[in-house]
Amino acid sequence: MPTAFGVAVEIGDWTRFTGSTNGAYLGLVPSEHSSGASRSLGGITKTGNSHARGLLVEAAWHNRRPYSNVSREMRARWDAADEHSRVRGHQGNHRLHHKWDQFEARHKRRVIANVAVVRELAGWCWSLASAVKQEQPCTDE
Repeated sequence: MPTAFGVAVEIGDWTRFTGSTNGAYLGLVPSEHSSGASRSLGGITKTGNSHARGLLVEAAWHNRRPYSNVSREMRARWDAADEHSRVRGHQGNHRLHHKWDQFEARHKRRVIANVAVVRELAGWCWSLASAVKQEQPCTDE
């Protein structure tokens, strides 16, 4: 819960991003070295919000293992959520874990795989926040 809150506070208004621009804000896009017709991509830029990126990196590591042994506290949180939220959360957890499995099968370095999972997680967070924002009526008027 503190991680989700920290990311929400750091990002603020998710609707100012698109699914592809939130990665740039977080510094999760590859650096580029171009000259003429050649184009070479490097590691992530790390120029964005370092605190939010760090929180997401730590969260992504937790999706490496499947959710087979869930604590009572986590089960109680899931039971307290509405059905739609539970389904979205379950789908997201499985999607992120499946990404990990794909990288493990390809023998990718774990730190590289984790950054890819972080990008996926950031996009998923954006989609959740954007959906919630659209469902709420505007009360600023």
